[in-house]
Amino acid sequence: MGAGKTAFVTGGTGFLGMNLVEQLCAAGWEVTVVHRASSNLTRVKQFPVAFAVSDLLDREAMEAAVPEGVDAVFHVAGNISMWDARAEEQMRDNLEGTKCVLAAATAKGAKRLVYTSSWATYGLGDRALTEESEQLGAQSPRAYARSKYLAEQEVKAAVGEGLPGVIINPPHIVGRYDRSGWGRTVRMMKAGKAPAAPPGSGCFCHSVEVARAHIAAAERGRAGENYLLGGVNATLEEVFAVIAALVGRKPPPVAPAWALRAMGRLGVMVAGVTRKEPDLTPAGAFIVTSKPSIVSDKAKRELGFEAVDLTTMFTDARDWMEAEGLL
Repeated sequence: MGAGKTAFVTGGTGFLGMNLVEQLCAAGWEVTVVHRASSNLTRVKQFPVAFAVSDLLDREAMEAAVPEGVDAVFHVAGNISMWDARAEEQMRDNLEGTKCVLAAATAKGAKRLVYTSSWATYGLGDRALTEESEQLGAQSPRAYARSKYLAEQEVKAAVGEGLPGVIINPPHIVGRYDRSGWGRTVRMMKAGKAPAAPPGSGCFCHSVEVARAHIAAAERGRAGENYLLGGVNATLEEVFAVIAALVGRKPPPVAPAWALRAMGRLGVMVAGVTRKEPDLTPAGAFIVTSKPSIVSDKAKRELGFEAVDLTTMFTDARDWMEAEGLL
């Protein structure tokens, strides 16, 4: 399908980026992964890719790294911190970094750009989201949502100037190569140290299908369009029960929302002393006590996106972690 096509990937050493690199290589694309000089390349070197070195904010190095006339630039890299103390750094990475990648893609005549955004740009209140929903990211108290929303506006501005850009908005992503997101919850559950299940709900999608949707977006996504990837809408109690079953533990009880919000506030107070990002912040507490859902008919229709059941995606995550000795 992608034989002979060229791809340039930011964030290729990370969780979603590794899934994307894997799927691109499997489809026959020639892939260049850009990375910081300090990045650990051990895992991504299992794939037949070329490497280039650039900081996300180094415009000159980024432009030099992008192949001339590349078929698709996949901008996956991003700062996903939930700690307000890192808001300025996050805005710089997500907004200025996106501007840098857009400039490089434009200068090198990229035929397509796919930007990995987030469902957070729509706002995570208790409502069903479609691409027609009002995007509330600009008013969000979360720096992450604001930074990703503003970065989307830069992509759309670049589309207006002739760069065919497409925006992917995934929710919770689960699968192999994850060490810190839901993979961390799997590890804690296996160790018998999992916290109580939050009372909220969310939408979950398999990393493999998210990666495939990125490739479909490069091949046939409509320029300037958003695509929400709504996999499985589920309560977090259901999610924790699936994880517990896969690692041989009993499902934890459900925590009240007020307790999690209090823990988030306490975590920030402690972090003010330790200067270490807390496990739970007020922003994180808001997410796990909200009850948003996604309708992804557009992505299914135009990108061939497929929802995968919770057991399948968490089994993928668990099996990879076991193989890596992380459990």
